[in-house]
This record gives sequence, C-alpha cells and structure tokens, in this order.
Amino acid sequence: MRRYLVFSLLLFSVAFATACSPKRYALNTLGDMLSKGGSVYESDNDIILIGEALPFSLKLLESLLVESPDQPGLLLSASRGYVLYAYAYVHWQADLEKLFDIENARVMRERAQNLYLRALNYSLHALELSHPGFENTLATNPQRAVLAITSSSADSNVPLLYWSAAALGLAISVSKNDPRMLARLPEVGAMLDRALTLDEDWNRGTLHEFKITWAAAQHTDADESILRDHYNRALELSDGERASLFVTMAEAISLPNQDREEFTFLLENALAVDPDNDPEHRLLNVIAQRRAKWLLSHIDELIL
Repeated sequence: MRRYLVFSLLLFSVAFATACSPKRYALNTLGDMLSKGGSVYESDNDIILIGEALPFSLKLLESLLVESPDQPGLLLSASRGYVLYAYAYVHWQADLEKLFDIENARVMRERAQNLYLRALNYSLHALELSHPGFENTLATNPQRAVLAITSSSADSNVPLLYWSAAALGLAISVSKNDPRMLARLPEVGAMLDRALTLDEDWNRGTLHEFKITWAAAQHTDADESILRDHYNRALELSDGERASLFVTMAEAISLPNQDREEFTFLLENALAVDPDNDPEHRLLNVIAQRRAKWLLSHIDELIL
C-alpha cells in the first residue's frame, strides 16, 4: 500500500511540475523506486485483476519514458512489465488456443513475440547506456559483448541481463520456425551465463531456474546431472518457496523422460507452495500454480 501511495504522489508531481529539473527529479525517483524489488502488481494474488490493470500501467511507463527515455529504472520496469504481461496473459492464451484454434494461436504467438521484443528493446537500451556499443557487439560476438559487464556494476546490470535474456529467449520460443530469431540463441546463452558468473544467487535462484529452462528449450543433449545441480541450488536459494521452479523441472526433465511419478511429485510440490510466504512474488507463484494445475489435468496426454 505504501508503494502505491508513493507511486501516486510521484505521478502527481510529474503531471503538475512545470520546471524541467523538478519534473526530471520526480521521474528519476519514480524509476529508481520501481526498479527495486517487487511491485503492487507482483504482490497481488488476483491474476484477472492484474491482467486488466497491467496494460494501463505499461502505457503509463512508456509515457514517462517519452519524458525521460534514458532513465534506467523506468527502462528496467518496462522490460520486466512487458515480459510478465506477455508470458502470463498472451503467451499463455496461445498455449491454450493451440488445442482448439491453430490460427488464433498463431496470431497470439505473434503478439507475444512483439511484446517480448518490446521488452528486450527497453532492457538492451539500458545496457547500452552504461556500455556503449553493447547491442551491436551482442549481435556479432555475444561472448565478447557480455564481458564488458564487470562485477563492479553487477548490482545494476544483472537484472538487465536477466530480463534481456528472458525477453529474447521467450521471443524465440514463440517463433521457432523463424531462422532470424533462432540465430539469436547465442545471445541468450551469453547473457544468462554472464549473469550467473556475476551473481549466481540473484533473486533467490532465478538464474539457476532459467538455466534449466534454457538448456531444455534448446533440445540439446544437456547433462541431466548439471541441470539437477541447478535445480538443487535454486531450491536452496528459494527455500522451496518458488512454485515455478518445480514446474520448470517437471517440464524440462520429468516430461521428456516420461517420468510420471516425478512429474506428479514436482507439480504437487508447486501447488503446495503458499504464495503468501513470499509476498513480493505472490503473483508469480499464482501464475506458476495455474500452469501446474493445467499440466496435471493433461497428464494422460503428456505422459503416455
């Protein structure tokens, strides 16, 4: 509630400030506040309510970015917000639609890709501001590009690396037949690996969880023991309070192995997580539990 009140007061200041410097100060303060920790959206437990409210919030963020296009906090918040909205509402709907309406599912995937790429543009722009030339080098030599991000700037840049990698990785996942997108796979891997090197326990194991998803998504002969090591580390860092970790493991390892017992065990663990134990990520847990329920209801189709 306090975050919401501060947010409202800052918007009031922005709207009525007439001098350039007070207005810019308010925007910078708002951006810094939004970039730290969760938001009133991520702490909510009503998926429908947030789905209806997020579009307005995202367009508001973009309006603020028109006034202050280089504010790192606003850029990070916009990237994170668009990934969340695209994944939880558009990408999810595409997954459901493909069972009944292939053409509509294709349209929804295209929309999801557009939103993911919008998120990517914001986070890459923020990285470009602190590391000029980053975007061009990332496209031609990803490993070299990410080496420019050092431990001295890890606190501010690891979140940007993660959201850039997540946005691009998800954009690729909804456009698997597009060779131009598939050619960008090395960019995702380079940003993820660099973030892990700089701060492997960031956000309670989120990077380790993403590593499992990414390895499985590439359909390579990834060493399962290494993926399980990432799982165990993420489980330790999250204290078992991240429902998405169990869902990720179930889809990345148990499903390809057709291990019904482990698949069921992991999804039931996801449903056993109490979202209220981690208020800042309450919505993310609710979203993961929605997916866990759907997977369990289709277990006979998924595991033969």
